[in-house]
Amino acid sequence: MKINDLSSKIAKYGPEISAAADRVIHSGWWVLGKEVSHFERAFAEYVGCTHCVGVANGTDALELSLRAVGVGTGTLVATVANAGMYTTTAVRAIGGVPVFMDVALDSGNTTLNEVERAIHAGAKVVVVTHLYGQAIPEIRAMADYCFSQGIPLIEDCAQAHGASIENQRVGSFGTIAAFSFYPTKNLGALGDGGAVVTSDTELASMVAKLRQYGWEAKYQVAIPGGRNSRLDEMQAAFLNVFLPHLEEENAMRRSVAAKYTQGITNKQIILPACGGAENVFHLYVIRSPRRDSLQSYLHAHDIMAEIHYPVPDYKQPILKQDFAHIALEQTERRCKEMLTLPCYPEMSDSQIETVIQAINLWEP
Repeated sequence: MKINDLSSKIAKYGPEISAAADRVIHSGWWVLGKEVSHFERAFAEYVGCTHCVGVANGTDALELSLRAVGVGTGTLVATVANAGMYTTTAVRAIGGVPVFMDVALDSGNTTLNEVERAIHAGAKVVVVTHLYGQAIPEIRAMADYCFSQGIPLIEDCAQAHGASIENQRVGSFGTIAAFSFYPTKNLGALGDGGAVVTSDTELASMVAKLRQYGWEAKYQVAIPGGRNSRLDEMQAAFLNVFLPHLEEENAMRRSVAAKYTQGITNKQIILPACGGAENVFHLYVIRSPRRDSLQSYLHAHDIMAEIHYPVPDYKQPILKQDFAHIALEQTERRCKEMLTLPCYPEMSDSQIETVIQAINLWEP
């Protein structure tokens, strides 16, 4: 059983996908055309922000957001170390220096205390990640605190499309937010794609210029740090197909998660918190002190289970010498214990039950 079966998504929306592709092919306009403009307007409205700027991928969305708020050589940027190194990569690409925050053991998300600690340690920008599809419970307090300190807050929403707190969607709390539309995301394209959303008109304008060489006008490069990072017209057309179904598919993910939570009774397993609108279950991540044994057992039963993510950023080969003094207790514990189960909207009840039975029969 796959961790995510994208072929089932293609089967579900096949005619709409084909129509979207034909529409773009026959339009004669394949870069920054009507499909991108339509998606940018629709997604900004969905998130609850004034502006959306489509870019090539989620990592570029992070990097251009960082550039737009002023990160440059030597700027200290607070980030977590348990989210695949995507933010750390973006920070380092423009000369910034990561300041790593620890996370809550139960969720893997960072906390207000850690944000405060990082700012007191000199961080000039804070990036918080809504990991696995869970909206950070303290995101409003984090935004308020950063605002009071004059610190830009960037939300990394790559895994949390549609998650909300008190009827406000993630991506609309901070200064600016980055989204990924990698195919496995809750809102995924059929290739790479990303977006930056904000209600700050100047920041949106800056990102729009940075995504196209730093042009102030055509062929006039006025903004340093620009690049070619445009959301593809074809991918935007596919996203225009999928966006109207996002709420329905998030509900289906919650249903899968609820069945797991109700059915898994093995005492060696720590289950994630199930919730309502605050969790869109991009990933259903369990924990066990015998994680490696469990993963091998599930693989032997043809159930793919993956680790998101096995190595803290500061222990990655390119960083471990510079950050040898760093040890984040909860981050490192989670990296040793967590395991991702298959969870996607098209999962059948029989597939869910197969996973549940296998885990309940596991004896470490």
